Amino acid sequence: MIKIIVSVLFLAIALIVGRLVFLSLTSKAPDTKLVNGTLRPCPQTPNCVSSEEQGDSKGIAPLSFNSTTEKAWQTLRVAIKQSGGVVRQDDNSYLWATYTSRVFRFVDDMEFMMVPEMNIIHVRSGSRVGHSDLGVNRKNVEKLRKQFNLDDA
Repeated sequence: MIKIIVSVLFLAIALIVGRLVFLSLTSKAPDTKLVNGTLRPCPQTPNCVSSEEQGDSKGIAPLSFNSTTEKAWQTLRVAIKQSGGVVRQDDNSYLWATYTSRVFRFVDDMEFMMVPEMNIIHVRSGSRVGHSDLGVNRKNVEKLRKQFNLDDA
């Protein structure tokens, strides 16, 4: 009886791990661009945060800076690298970076839009797959914010 229970548990774990690996390998990069001059809206699922969204669950503060826009953008590039991200696209007013989880290699996309007249950089961070991210995107933005604030000082 114990062998059957252990076998069923092992099979269930193997199926779950297999599904997670499959999701990781089949995720595709989003259409990363601005939509009508703003970052893409977050989906209904709780795996995204954006400084252009309202409310506690999806809203997050933009990055703010006191330097020139050029210095702030350079600081952002450095902060992304130091916080574990990889810059994929950069046109000096819009930037797209990716963050990959260690275990299952899930990719989260982080996008930034410079608003020079307000001395802010809007940010959006979202998971490519899954329903919930257990707060990972919010944590990634806050980790990046700490590094950005250190380097922008």
